[in-house]
Amino acid sequence: MSSDVPVTEARERFSELVAAVSEAPVFLTKHGKRQAVLISADEYERLLGIAEDTSDVAFADEAIDAVIRGAPTILWAEVKADLGLA
Repeated sequence: MSSDVPVTEARERFSELVAAVSEAPVFLTKHGKRQAVLISADEYERLLGIAEDTSDVAFADEAIDAVIRGAPTILWAEVKADLGLA
């Protein structure tokens, strides 16, 4: 379960909070409002991967829509030749 910690308190407990993020995110608050979040490096990498995958899917969907609308395509043999694989 995540926790909310005031920024002023976080300064004093920084090492402890860095260790705590392996279990759950820690939200840093200022005047009672969440301003930032500390997460583990593994969680950050996982979220980046999801963002990249989502972007790739959106790009693929756009490409498929373009082909459906009649955009020109490239033959696989031409792609391989351009890459020096043919």
